[in-house]
Amino acid sequence: AGVVFFPDEESALNAVESWRHERPRMLEYFDRPSLDLLRTRFSEVPAAAAALLFEDERDAGFWSERLEQAGALLDSSWFADTARDRERFRHFRHTLPELVNEIVRRRGFLKTGSDYAVPAARNREMMACYRRLLESLLPGRYVIFGHIGDAHVHVNILPASAGDFERGRELMIEFARQAVALGGTVSAEHGLGKRKAHLLELQYTTEQIEAMKEVKRRLDPGWILGRGTLWPADCTKPSC
Repeated sequence: AGVVFFPDEESALNAVESWRHERPRMLEYFDRPSLDLLRTRFSEVPAAAAALLFEDERDAGFWSERLEQAGALLDSSWFADTARDRERFRHFRHTLPELVNEIVRRRGFLKTGSDYAVPAARNREMMACYRRLLESLLPGRYVIFGHIGDAHVHVNILPASAGDFERGRELMIEFARQAVALGGTVSAEHGLGKRKAHLLELQYTTEQIEAMKEVKRRLDPGWILGRGTLWPADCTKPSC
């Protein structure tokens, strides 16, 4: 296992494409803003443009050549020799969303984040879309991190104003459209729920959504479970 730092985002994305074929047990991504935020809690984080957290059972010899070929900042990267080290890396990973939640809550906003995934072959296109629009509209007020081995990263907005919050919400819809256009999904892990139910219609047609409702009517004719979550609380009849 290791947290591998890179001098530029391009090198990190190249490594993802190469290492994905090796099927590591875990492959997580952190962009520069994520690392800058983590440095407030972990002062040892080096000045880097991106990082990948990986876990794999194969020995260091297997990875040493691959890390060098990837152009990683080897002298600055961290590698695990013990279970305690691996747990430290997991703590590092999970601290980031905690910091995001603290900032958003302190500033008085609801969390605005994505849960989209695309086919692995389209990952670079999706990442370029994220970076281009975020740098244009919300520079310095976002982080990108997550399960890049599955082409499923999370964009989290760190709004400094009500205007930022609204721009972030608009961007999430645009990102959802892009993910679907690339053959991906608007909900890869956490589900939609009430706040994101509107995204369902970006991925599915009216006929497909009606078919989903009909399945629910057959299995839950009283419309008891998840009332008002994706569809209105009283949706027992067609075209509700």
